Parts: sequence; C-alpha cells; structure tokens
Amino acid sequence: MTGIAQAQEVAKEAVAAASEAPAAGSYVPMTPTEGIGMPTPGGIGFQKQFSADGEYAAWMHDAILLPIIVVITLFVLFLLLWVMARYNKRTNPTPSKTSHNTLIEIVWTLLPVLILVVIAVPSFRLLASQYAPAPEKALTVKVTGNQWYWTYSYTDNGGFEVISNMLNQKGQPVVNAGIREAGSKPWDGPAQLEVDNRLVLPVGEKIRIQATAADVIHAFAVPSLWFKIDAVPGRINERVLQIDKPGVYYGQCSELCGARHGYMPIAVEALPRDKFNAWVMTHAGAKIDGQPEPAAAASAPAAGASEPAADASVTPAADASAAPSASAAPGA
Repeated sequence: MTGIAQAQEVAKEAVAAASEAPAAGSYVPMTPTEGIGMPTPGGIGFQKQFSADGEYAAWMHDAILLPIIVVITLFVLFLLLWVMARYNKRTNPTPSKTSHNTLIEIVWTLLPVLILVVIAVPSFRLLASQYAPAPEKALTVKVTGNQWYWTYSYTDNGGFEVISNMLNQKGQPVVNAGIREAGSKPWDGPAQLEVDNRLVLPVGEKIRIQATAADVIHAFAVPSLWFKIDAVPGRINERVLQIDKPGVYYGQCSELCGARHGYMPIAVEALPRDKFNAWVMTHAGAKIDGQPEPAAAASAPAAGASEPAADASVTPAADASAAPSASAAPGA
C-alpha cells in the first residue's frame, strides 16, 4: 500500500505541475497609442518611424529627396514659362537658327550626374543597413503568409506557433468565423487592423525575420518600422528588424494575394525583454531563447539506456497535444 500511495502522490504532483505550467508567465496585451504605429485620418507623408532604418529613411526623404525634387520641379516650370513668354511667334518673329551650344550640353549632362551622385550616397547606405545580416545569436521568428492570415513561429523559443487573424468588425459581415469582434477587449486598436494574436517581439534587439508563404506570394509590411519583406512559397527571405520603442505597430499584407487580400492585417507588439519572456512562457512547451537547457535535461541520458527511449516516445505526443492551445492563448 505504501508503494501505491507514493505512486499516487507522484501522479498528483505531476498533474499539479502540468496545470501550473501555463502560469509560468503572464501577459496582458498592450493598449496601442492613438496615431502611433497606425495610419491617421488626413495624414500626409510617412508615419512616424520607430526603427533606426526608418528614421534614417525619413530624414533622407525630408532633407535630400524632397528639396531636390522641389528645386527641379520649380526650375523646369520656370523654363517652360520663360520659353512660352520669350520665344513665342509674337515676341520672337525671327527664330534663332543655332543648332548647338556646347556649354549648355555640358551643363545638362553633368548636372543630372551630380544630382544622382548626391542621392546615391545615402541611398546605398540605407540599402546596406536594411540588408545587413543578423547577429549569429539574434532571435529568429519565422513569418508565414496564408490565404488569408499570418502564422508566427518562434523557433528559438521552443518552436510554438501563433496564428493571427483579423478581428471581425461590429455591424459588418463576418470575415473570420469564430474570431471575436474588434472593440470587445480594452486593448483593441483600429477595427480593420487589429488581430486576435499579435506578433510579440522584444524591444531594442536585432531580430531575424524569416518570411515564406504557404500558398501564394504575400508581403509582410509595417510602415512605421520601415519594414517590408516578400513572403514567397518555397523560399525563405530574411531581414533584420530592430524596434526602438515599446508599442503596438500595425501593417498589412502589401501583395495582391487573392479575394480577401484586404483582410490580412499585421499587429506587432514590442515589449521590454522581461515582459517578452513572460509572454513566451504563457505558451506550452516554450523556453527563453539564449538560456541554457535545464541541468535535468542534460543529465537524463546518464540515468539509463532504456529510460531515454521511453521518454522520447512519450514527449512528442504530449507536446503535440499541447501545441494547438498555445497559439490561441494570447487572444483568449
């Protein structure tokens, strides 16, 4: 009886541990800030940027490209008006027969070249920065486009997946059956941009985003982070993303991918590392990236040759049964 009692006690402890596992982390979605990381009514120009590449690109546009465009446009307009006024038939009845002007031809050849050189220097710097490889130990997140939702795989955090669907809009036809309506939670953002499960990422770190697609070409784009990458079936594209400030940033699929292309919003929630770790641990089978494996797992093979084989046959089944509930946890 003593052995049976001990076995029952061990079983109770195992059940209790399993029931407490999801509580290892805690997570309450962040409430977005109006006008930050999202389009604004009547907005002109780029959204305010929250990444280093975005800030540099916005500066390049405002300080270099826009002034050059304005000057060239006004200069061409002046030339058109001057030619119309000075060389029309009434004011210039005897037209010039000059066929060549060496100085003018040199100027209009060299000046555009110099303008292009001025634009090329910051352009190459921006391109190089956007496509610089991620550090070796950077967090990797795989983004998969589907018709018509997103799947986020946290390969460095235990391999759990988060499925992200657009919320239904109140008073409008149901877009995604079984998904709640926008505005039903206090942290919901704009109706046509909010999702049930956001892409949660840590702030201030270089993150390796790998993009692919399950069916047709999609494009993962978040304007306020100056981030866009094509998701192509059968291919993995890769870019580095670093978010400077905690917040919620919205985007959309920017590749025509089918009849419901407009129903593929993207919501990125950037959290400090400690809060990101807490969110990670709300998922079954999750682990904190970069941390060493527990000592118990490392010493398990030494316990005996037969025990690891038995554990290996049981663990995958347990993980498989827990995985579906993991992706739904944040939006519950």
